[in-house]
Amino acid sequence: MIANMTEFRTHFPPVNARTHEVCGPSALSFALALAGQLGGTVLWLREAWWGDQINPVGFAPYLDPQKLLLALAPSHLDLLASAEEALRSGSVALVVMEITKPVGLTEGRRLQLAAQEGNATGLCLLPEGMGSNAAQTRWHCAPVFDAARPATDSTLQRWEITKNKSGTLKAWTVKWDAQTRRISVVSEAAQR
Repeated sequence: MIANMTEFRTHFPPVNARTHEVCGPSALSFALALAGQLGGTVLWLREAWWGDQINPVGFAPYLDPQKLLLALAPSHLDLLASAEEALRSGSVALVVMEITKPVGLTEGRRLQLAAQEGNATGLCLLPEGMGSNAAQTRWHCAPVFDAARPATDSTLQRWEITKNKSGTLKAWTVKWDAQTRRISVVSEAAQR
């Protein structure tokens, strides 16, 4: 268990000053946990056509809602341009981009350069099967349902690195600890 947690800590939070991607049913949980781990100001970008709204108070178990900036972009290109500017500015720790269209290689590379320049982390939440070759890592996150676990316990999740420019592809079963605002790796024995 200790070795598994140590190995996980070398991958999460993902490398700073880079842009990463996450998909799957638990992608939002990954983004919230990352925002909580980084601890700084978070800019959350999405296209204005989304019908639902984000309530910053819902982020409270993960991070202080006062550290969350929400912005609606009129288009996909405006969202990417806003993300690039925010990453480059150095004024935020994390830029989360909810995207619904592919990010081209040129745009992805621009995001990487901006993240490096501003020493910030970028995270694209994207639909399954979509991604950019420029991303440093791509994660797939999904809940692991277990009827035997108490209802008061947080849902287990499987976080898997499906792309990693630094090499290792790996998967972990994790859970969120709301008291410590940390992700914990769950040992295989504890899952049974």
